[in-house]
Amino acid sequence: MSGLVFFRTRARERVVEWYTEVVGADVWLEQPGCTILSFEGFRFGFCDGEETEDCGILTFVSDDRAGVDAAHDRVGDAARERPHVNEEYDIYQFFADDPDGRTAEFQTFLHETPDG
Repeated sequence: MSGLVFFRTRARERVVEWYTEVVGADVWLEQPGCTILSFEGFRFGFCDGEETEDCGILTFVSDDRAGVDAAHDRVGDAARERPHVNEEYDIYQFFADDPDGRTAEFQTFLHETPDG
């Protein structure tokens, strides 16, 4: 079983372009008024709406610090900060803003996770 997260947006084309061109996600499925993206098994979608939902955080997990650093280079000015170690959660991370103002986090776990 798998899952999807959906967000309403007033700028679907612009947001989808950012996640595909900048983040590196692929279009998994186009539906009437909705685009579902996939990034290494993480599926999330954006649907046309009269208002934009910008609550929550889309977190993209890399295998290592180099992946987080590469994501930081790709997002450029959208990044809020430089990648850094977050000792509380034992991760290496940074936050960025997507074109809707939604928070995107890029991180890697510094030690093994329960699933290996």
